[in-house]
Amino acid sequence: MGSRSRGGRRSSSLLLLLHLLSLHSSLLPWAAVSAAGGGGSGDPYVGVTIGTAVTNLLSPSDLAEFLRAQRITHVRLYDADPRMLSALASSGARAIVGVPNDELLALGSSPATASAWVARRVLPYAGANSSTPGLIAAIAVGDEVPTALPSALPVLLPAIQSLAAALAAANLSSIPVSTPLPFSVVLDPFPPSQAFFNQSLAKSFILPLLSHLANTSAPLMLNLYPYYSMMQSNGVIPLDNALFKPLPPSLEMVDPNTLLHYTNVFDAMLDAVHVAVKNLNVTGGGVPVLVTETGWPSYGDRRAEPYATRDNADAYNSNLIKHVTDKPGTPMRPGAQASVYIYELFNEDLRPGPVSEANWGLFHGNGTPVYLLHVSGAGGFLANDTTDRTFCIASDDADEKAVQAAMDWACGPGRTDCTAIQPGQGCYEPNDVRSHASFAFDSYYQLQGKAAGSCYFQGVGMVTTTDPSHDSCIFPGSKLLSNVTKSDGANTTTAQTSDAEGSAIWRLRTGRETGFLFILRWLLSLSVVLITTNSNFWT
Repeated sequence: MGSRSRGGRRSSSLLLLLHLLSLHSSLLPWAAVSAAGGGGSGDPYVGVTIGTAVTNLLSPSDLAEFLRAQRITHVRLYDADPRMLSALASSGARAIVGVPNDELLALGSSPATASAWVARRVLPYAGANSSTPGLIAAIAVGDEVPTALPSALPVLLPAIQSLAAALAAANLSSIPVSTPLPFSVVLDPFPPSQAFFNQSLAKSFILPLLSHLANTSAPLMLNLYPYYSMMQSNGVIPLDNALFKPLPPSLEMVDPNTLLHYTNVFDAMLDAVHVAVKNLNVTGGGVPVLVTETGWPSYGDRRAEPYATRDNADAYNSNLIKHVTDKPGTPMRPGAQASVYIYELFNEDLRPGPVSEANWGLFHGNGTPVYLLHVSGAGGFLANDTTDRTFCIASDDADEKAVQAAMDWACGPGRTDCTAIQPGQGCYEPNDVRSHASFAFDSYYQLQGKAAGSCYFQGVGMVTTTDPSHDSCIFPGSKLLSNVTKSDGANTTTAQTSDAEGSAIWRLRTGRETGFLFILRWLLSLSVVLITTNSNFWT
C-alpha cells in the first residue's frame, strides 16, 4: 500500500457550530426541504477501509476469508495491489481501488501512462474476460490532495480525466473515477445553509472537478470526521451530538435560515457539502456524495484526546451503521442517504503520529474485535455483532504475569473447569499463557451467564464476538458446542451450522488449518440429521 496522509483530518478547519449555543432553541418548528438527487444509485451501504501498516497483517487470502466471515461486501483500498485484488475476487466484496499520491504526476502528465495503469491494475479484475467483473466499484485518485500534497493539485484532475478516458476506451465507463477530498475544503459549515467551498480552490479546481463528476456520473468523495469537528469546537459541540445519540430539543442544532433541526454532526456536515456544491451551480446534473472515510478512535493520549475511547468508538460506529442502513438521509435531503466507509478495518499499529493514529480500527491485526459493536439488524454487515454469542479471552496487550495470576484464580477459587488445557487434552496446544488463560476466562464467563464484570479479571480479560475455538479445541461459548444430554444421562457433542461459524478467525490468527477439523465438522453436521434428542443445547 502506498503511503497516505491523514494530515487533512488533523488540519481541517472544522470549527463547526461555533455559534451553536446561541442557536439552541426548542421553539423553532421543523421545516422540510426537498432536494433532487441522492447519495448514488442503489441502496446505501457501509464499507470499511483497509490500511496495511499493521504488524503481521493477514495474508491476502486470509483477509478475503475474514471479510467473508464478517460479511463485509464493500472495501476501500489505498492502492491497487494485484495480490489483494486477486484474493478479494473470491470474497464477494466490491473494492474502491486507490492511486497513491506519489503516482499522480505520472498519471496526470501522460494519458498513455493512465491507459497502461488501467490495463495493468483494472482490466485483469474488471475486463470482459474477467471472472469477477464487479470486483472494482470505483477508483479513488489520490487522497486529500489539497492538504496532503498541494503541489500535485494541478495534475489531479488531468489524472482523473485520463483514467476515466482509459476506462471508457476499455468499455468500463461504469467504473466511476473521483478523488477523496478533506472536509476542510468546505468553509463556514454551520449553519449548513451558509457553507461554501474554499475560494482559492472553488473556481480553479473544485468547479471543474464537479463538472467532470456530473458528466461521468461519478460521486464526490469526501472524508468526514465528526470526531475532529467536536475536538476543534472547544466544547461547543456536545459529545452526544457527535455520537448520534438523542438530544433534548433544546440542545439540537438549528439552522436559522432553514429552521432545520440537526440531531447529529454527521448530517450537518453532509448538508454543508450539499449547499457548497449547489452554490457553484454545477452543470450536468447533481453530484452524489460518497463518504470515503469516517470513524472514531478507540484509544488516544488521555490528556490530548480524552474522547478517544472504546465506548465512544463503539457508539459512533454502531450508530453510524444504523443511521445509514435505516436510510433517513439528512434534514435537507430526507431519504437520500450517502454510503460510507468506516476508517478502518484494522488498527494500524505501525502508523506514526498521535497515539490515536494507531487506534481507529474495528479489529486488531489478529482478527479479534477492538470492541463489541452493536449493529444488530444491519443486514448481516459485520457478523462479529452477535450479542447473544460472546466470548471472554485474554487481552493481547495485557501483562503476561497478570494474565497468569488471573488464570490461576479462574482455575482455583473461580471453580472453573480447566481440564481441557492440561497436557494431552484438546486445548493444551498452543502451550502458552494467553491461549490457556483465554480458555479459562471463557469457561468462567460462560459459567457466570456472561454477567457484567465476569470478564474483567483485573483488566486483563476482554469480551469478543470472534470464536477463539481452533482445531479440536472448542471453547465453551462456541456455537460448535452443544451439550446434548441423552436419556441415559450421557453427554455428546454435536454442531449447529451457519455461514460464519467455526474457527475461521482463529485459523487466520495462527495459520493452522487441518484436515481433521474439516472431517470433524462434516461428521458433526451429519449428526444433526442423524441424532434426535429431547434435551437442551448448550449455546
